[in-house]
Amino acid sequence: MKAVIYARYSSDNQREESIEGQLRECKEYAEKNGITILSTYIDRALSAKTDNRPEFQHMIKDSAKGLFDIVLVWKLDRFARNRYDSAHYKATLRKNGVKVVSATEAIAEDSTGILLESLLEGYAEFYSAELSEKVIRGRTENALKCKFNGGGLPIGYIVDSEQYLQIDPLTAPIVVEAFQRYDKGATIKQLVDFLNSKGIQSYRKKPLRIDCVKRLLKNRRYIGEYKYRDIVTPNGVPAIVPQDLFDRVGERLEKNKKAPARAKAKEEMYLLTTKLFCGNCGAYMCGESGTSHTGVTHHYYKCVTAKYKKACHKKTVKKDWIENLVIEHIVRLLFDDNLMNDITDSIMVLQKRENITLPLLKQQLADTTRGIENIINAIQQGIFTQSTKQRLDELEERKSQLEIEILQEEMQKPLLTREQVLFWLHRFRTLDITDPDHRQRLVDSFVNSIYLYDDKIVLMFNYKEGSKTISFADIESSSLSAGGALHKTLQNG
Repeated sequence: MKAVIYARYSSDNQREESIEGQLRECKEYAEKNGITILSTYIDRALSAKTDNRPEFQHMIKDSAKGLFDIVLVWKLDRFARNRYDSAHYKATLRKNGVKVVSATEAIAEDSTGILLESLLEGYAEFYSAELSEKVIRGRTENALKCKFNGGGLPIGYIVDSEQYLQIDPLTAPIVVEAFQRYDKGATIKQLVDFLNSKGIQSYRKKPLRIDCVKRLLKNRRYIGEYKYRDIVTPNGVPAIVPQDLFDRVGERLEKNKKAPARAKAKEEMYLLTTKLFCGNCGAYMCGESGTSHTGVTHHYYKCVTAKYKKACHKKTVKKDWIENLVIEHIVRLLFDDNLMNDITDSIMVLQKRENITLPLLKQQLADTTRGIENIINAIQQGIFTQSTKQRLDELEERKSQLEIEILQEEMQKPLLTREQVLFWLHRFRTLDITDPDHRQRLVDSFVNSIYLYDDKIVLMFNYKEGSKTISFADIESSSLSAGGALHKTLQNG
């Protein structure tokens, strides 16, 4: 039997040692029962009340590949603490020929075992719900007394021995100064720099960011308000910031939130950056813009040699014109079914070539299997010695080890099927070529380089023999000329 281990701990109260203990007992169980462990899936600081656990979902997905027979857990509550999730995912695993086994809970395979497993799952769910209720109950009692309930400690406060918030004489004046600076016109970014220069850190011991400072300026604890869930107690904690200052800061925050953005408009995206080269000197052509006497902004690509060294006569080319030309030819490429099939064939060959280990292991397995068959044939012909038996045992053990290594390699580096590659390529056909992000994806995925000459453009695509030369005459007769030949585009640049 082949198995994978799933291990998990749910909170900061548990540590890496919890995972190590789970893995150790699972491996001991596997060794005792002749089970081969292929891999492990570990979720750290994630509750089993939800199925939103990355490694858990990864394991469920991998079960469909038929690589393992068992999911081994330390206890069933590591798998799920929700009966619906437990039943749902166990059914999925059963469909894939995989069962969940507890290393520390002896559960029979008969109807009694099914009942016991159901009871254990129900208890895990009950324990989780009861624990949550106890935590909330305890924190509610603390809140009624205005005690600190854990979590991030606000800057400017310390916690005394009885769990009450008290003013920190070192950092509280800095908080007040931050409020005063913002009230007098400082920006949030300036406050970030000010607080970081004072050595103030977040409760995670990291430098403050803009979102941290915004939360600080909105924190009503600074005017003495204590809040936990539905419990709100005015003057429940010592106030640091005067009410009138806090209100003025709040009004400015709201005003700035509603005001039109003062920042510049989104920077123009130049799709062909690092892809477009000057055909005359071979240098990059970079994006730049200029404003005409009518106030209209125009965007271009210009040879960097011509721009900075004045050593190249290459004219600028209009950004929209050349980008539309490139996108049009990528789209033509995508809807060429024969070309898509050729690219798919190349990818299939390439991924097999890149995975050197797997073909080598399979070749070794084939050689080992032939060796076993030869010895068996010799035995059938009456040739049997102690060394023959020893060699057969060695080959059988080697075959078993190679099969495990092949499964492990396939799990780590799964090979895409031809259908999966074609599906991925065909998805590019659905992209919106008016969307800047989609246009960028097309260029990044399919274009290697573009060379712009005085009489032609050469497009180099990311596949074998993927180059196309387009003359100006061809361009002038196409719809992309948009009312003007490339010569005019270059000259007017």
